Amino acid sequence: IYTGKVVKVVDFGAFVNFFGAKDGLVHVSQIALERVANPADVLSEGQEVKVKFLGFDDRGKTKLSMKVVDQETGEDITDKINAERAERGEPALSDDTGGRPKRDGDRGGDRGGDRGRRRRD
Repeated sequence: IYTGKVVKVVDFGAFVNFFGAKDGLVHVSQIALERVANPADVLSEGQEVKVKFLGFDDRGKTKLSMKVVDQETGEDITDKINAERAERGEPALSDDTGGRPKRDGDRGGDRGGDRGRRRRD
């Protein structure tokens, strides 16, 4: 858990400087537990926030989350959130930011193959 400053707010989230010269993205889906339509409604440049390092994306960019951190105490509340969601029968939180599912090259078995024999009239 790190304390950082919001450097820039954009449509898809906010960039937070959290480790000296290191900036990371808090995706709009990682800002709060409830849906955030516009990050600028919740965050402003220069605001201090507490973030959790989630890892790196496929392009090596730093991924951060605010929704799994209590903004008052700085405590990681992932386990608490997952326990509450389990009681309600909801799936546990993941660090996935949504988007398209991975296809891994397999598009199903109903395509391809031969066209069949040529008809002669």
